Amino acid sequence: MKSRLWFSVIALLALGASPLLAQKGDQQPAPGAAGSRNMRVASHVPLSGPLQVADIEVEQELSRPYAYIPIRVKDAGYYIIDMHDVYHAKILYHWLIENPELHRGSALAPTYVKTKGRYYFALGFQFAAGSPDGDMAMIVWDMTGLPDTTKIKEVRRVKMPDAPGGFHETYSYKHSTGRSLVFTDATGKPWQNIFDMDLLVAGDPDQGLIGKVPNPMAQSPDAQRQRGYHDSYVGFDPVSQQDRFYGAGGGGFYVYDVTDLQNPKLIASATGISGMTGGHTFTPTPDGRYGVLESEYQYAPLRIVDLKPALDGTTKTVSRPIGAYTARWQGLPHNHEVRWPYVFVSHYEDGVQVFNIMDPTNPYTVAYYDHYDGPIGIGAMGGGVGNGSFGVDVRNRDGLIVSSDLTTGFWSFYMDGFDGWNGHQWGMPNVSSAQDWDNGPDGLQKKKVS
Repeated sequence: MKSRLWFSVIALLALGASPLLAQKGDQQPAPGAAGSRNMRVASHVPLSGPLQVADIEVEQELSRPYAYIPIRVKDAGYYIIDMHDVYHAKILYHWLIENPELHRGSALAPTYVKTKGRYYFALGFQFAAGSPDGDMAMIVWDMTGLPDTTKIKEVRRVKMPDAPGGFHETYSYKHSTGRSLVFTDATGKPWQNIFDMDLLVAGDPDQGLIGKVPNPMAQSPDAQRQRGYHDSYVGFDPVSQQDRFYGAGGGGFYVYDVTDLQNPKLIASATGISGMTGGHTFTPTPDGRYGVLESEYQYAPLRIVDLKPALDGTTKTVSRPIGAYTARWQGLPHNHEVRWPYVFVSHYEDGVQVFNIMDPTNPYTVAYYDHYDGPIGIGAMGGGVGNGSFGVDVRNRDGLIVSSDLTTGFWSFYMDGFDGWNGHQWGMPNVSSAQDWDNGPDGLQKKKVS
């Protein structure tokens, strides 16, 4: 079974062990014997090869029960998982880049956008210099015709010859102006790209690129801080009526007002946190008060910070976490989704972990399922922990949890008592990574026309 530990602000290395959860040993229990009683497996679909799949993106409409999983390391491409029968999910479609044996690189970053009644899937690629498509960063497909896979249509390939290296991450967002956007990193560059999907698919000569979010540490002499951004999250703040960008990257974690897409404004940051020289993932709570931070290396817990002092302007940056979480001190929490008061974590060798942050100073595990059944310590990350659960996503309509395991493939779960999520049920804005493509951001006030 799992152990649970969290770190106080005063001593980040002080452990708080749960009496209900014992320390994990050197060997993994087999899937099916590795979950908490309140976590029920809906489906498992094995996918090919070790260290093959990467992140995961699930569509939010129940009428379109599709999950997208990219293929990394070898034979770059993606799978579409069909969940019309949620308890008997299956592979609907498998696509590979042409001449995959010649491409040196991977597909990592899936996202989808609904705009003007059509559904688009965008996937980021990273191919090495000298490899075919070395300047290609993203491909967009029209998926409106699913489940008829003959109607899948490639719409456009985004190429970045002036900024090679491709896109490691993507994030889609319905802006307060009504624009359907995709934010991407720019490998090796100190900014995030902003693409307008309508312009991109319409053949815009600039590929729909309409703006960039800078990294304020771009000019630092510290090479680690020049790498720009890794993950990003964008959400609407009903109180300020701002579209807010949350970027994790070189130097730390940054919050920008991106209401004016051509003029992003830095409004808060979390930097100088012990053990976090750079940021990997930055996910806020629905009200934007707290941030869940990841800096990806073994033994590093997720930190939780209170952003209010920085947002209020009483301090320039937040440098002390108020809480932290990890399932196992030798492990590595990776990507995560916040659905207040829960945080869903793809925790590599420890599978999917769910913890509660109602009290951010004292997070605790509420559910887990360890779907990685291989030996520990042979992964791709520092310390050999980069195996198991890579990506996690949540379907708000019914609470379905999906995970992509680097080795064992696609998994889906239901957690008892979590049959859907709407922030209003918790006294919060209805804001998460799931977008309301038809109506726009929750809490958006209609602007008066003079």
